[in-house]
Amino acid sequence: MTPIETASGLVINIATPDLKLSDFKLIAFDMDSTLINIECVDEIADAAGRKAEVAAITEAAMRGEIADYKDSLRQRVTLLKGVSVARLEEVYQRRLRLNPGAAELVHACKSAGLKTLLVSGGFTFFTDRIRDELGIDYTRSNVLETRDGLLTGRMVDQPWGDICDGEEKRTMLLQTCAALGITSQQAIAIGDGANDLPMMGVAGLSVAYHAKPTVRAQAMVAIDEGGLDRLLEVLK
Repeated sequence: MTPIETASGLVINIATPDLKLSDFKLIAFDMDSTLINIECVDEIADAAGRKAEVAAITEAAMRGEIADYKDSLRQRVTLLKGVSVARLEEVYQRRLRLNPGAAELVHACKSAGLKTLLVSGGFTFFTDRIRDELGIDYTRSNVLETRDGLLTGRMVDQPWGDICDGEEKRTMLLQTCAALGITSQQAIAIGDGANDLPMMGVAGLSVAYHAKPTVRAQAMVAIDEGGLDRLLEVLK
């Protein structure tokens, strides 16, 4: 159908006149540039004097121009070798902020009875803090390896696998739905980059937030202006 711009910067690509938040049971969020205002890996790289190099890889990966997300993340993490954990804390304290409307949307979802999931190609150092700040129910992300208070340039394998990429985001969404006894059509998925497309593709409602063009084009709802809570204009 022809996209409908219901208000400035809010585009709906499906007919959703009767959708309600309570129709859904789970909402899954990407973190970097979706729930929060930064790409954490780029800001960590700034401490190593390699932000431009890392940010260029991040941008290409988010646009879908790099086929192997895992390889792109390994490249970026390798460039972080030697950065202190104290610098990560500085990124969290001084640069990281929740995006506008993030807390409001999470609160509205929880009030409507939805479970919340944070799935990120980023790192547990940050996702654990965002989980605790927002009261998010489930998370999956990557673990940076450290030694003597410094990043080694590697990640730590986890019981579920090595790296949370797009396919792992999709798998985690489906596994969470199964654990909750719901279908993926009862889930909402929100993201901004190409690695969010696999989970967005199986969700009942896919939402692009200030997203890359390829993601925006495939999403059922695109929020191009304003905060995350603009989704509440669609889901009454």
